[in-house]
Amino acid sequence: MVSKNWRDDYFTKVGQYEAIVIPEYWIVDYAALGGRKFIGNPKQPTISIYWLVEGEYQLNQFRGSVRIISPTLTEVDLTAEQIFQSAYPEV
Repeated sequence: MVSKNWRDDYFTKVGQYEAIVIPEYWIVDYAALGGRKFIGNPKQPTISIYWLVEGEYQLNQFRGSVRIISPTLTEVDLTAEQIFQSAYPEV
């Protein structure tokens, strides 16, 4: 989950996790706190999945009714909206 200090989640942690070879990193930004360059304009709840490919993170983002695709969690059969609604019904 994105903290109020979202810069740590999008800047610092992404770089640190890539450096220590974390295969997959999810940022679940249910409140659209991240900067526009990270979650788009207009800002909206976004799930960002970073996965390692040859030592560098690749990024795929999911919003609304788009089905989540995870290279690690291949059996996930949910949309971003379903994840947000299950944890935060008011979103």
